Amino acid sequence: MAPSTTTDAPFGRMLTAMVTPFLPDGGVDYDGAARLATHLVDERRHDGLVVNGTTGESPTTSDDEKRDLLRAVIEAVGDRAVIVAGAGTNDTEHSLKLARQAEAAGAQGLLVVTPYYNKPPQEGLVRHFTAVADATGLPTMLYDIPGRTGVPIQNDTLQLLAEHPRIVAVKDAKGDLFGASRVMAATDLVWYSGDDNLNLPWLSVGAAGFVSVVGHVVGIELHEMIDAYRAGEHGRALDIHRRLLPVVTAIMTRTQGAIAVKAALNLLGLPGGGPLRAPLVEATPEFAARLREDLTIGGVKVPEIAMPEVAR
Repeated sequence: MAPSTTTDAPFGRMLTAMVTPFLPDGGVDYDGAARLATHLVDERRHDGLVVNGTTGESPTTSDDEKRDLLRAVIEAVGDRAVIVAGAGTNDTEHSLKLARQAEAAGAQGLLVVTPYYNKPPQEGLVRHFTAVADATGLPTMLYDIPGRTGVPIQNDTLQLLAEHPRIVAVKDAKGDLFGASRVMAATDLVWYSGDDNLNLPWLSVGAAGFVSVVGHVVGIELHEMIDAYRAGEHGRALDIHRRLLPVVTAIMTRTQGAIAVKAALNLLGLPGGGPLRAPLVEATPEFAARLREDLTIGGVKVPEIAMPEVAR
């Protein structure tokens, strides 16, 4: 079944920024990526997936690996979900190359993060995002996450960028609901929550959906939250939000997201729960034990593990 998109949700409504599975020898596990993508789309109600984003450890995968990973995911689920390729870097020319490569591989959209570390002025952001959007025919989602990049995309800048025909959406991890509300009222930009802590509040001010991290384990529940809110069942949406608080706390507040998600996938016996690339490290046993408890409290069915008998 082809993915369903509309002008008010050009990438679908429930997306997850997918982890990149790695093999024990450090190589990309393309088969594991295909299995994980299939699980998320077919079993967890995902409308789309972001591949090669930060949760996918994009800073430590090569351009060739990014291309091949996209191809593997598109082959697995590209007829049933919108595949959005992370193409943003802090080098405009490199971002253009990744954008063109993603289009050639068959991606259906681009996610372009604010250039990080070099802290460009707003005019630099306008030129950067415009150049990337001009490089392909793909719809583009800007990724505003100043906590990582050091620079916010100012509201005036967003309104200016909204005039570009292929800049159609924002993944917001800035958390300025009032400022975003003003931009949404003044433009056709579509908003996606990029912060699982604020998923429900974002819906309340007009967001189309989520680009999630916890969606790896609670994608169905997040889709139900969106459906409930859009149907006017706000009390039910709030119930889901509150029920998922332990899951969001466990995955989003105690360590880096990819570390937490891979630990969760490992506990659940799902693809993608293997190693990470340096400088990221695997979750400690103590973290995994607490994660198990919080997932269980949040309603996630975690398989039991065989415990060794204790001598008495």
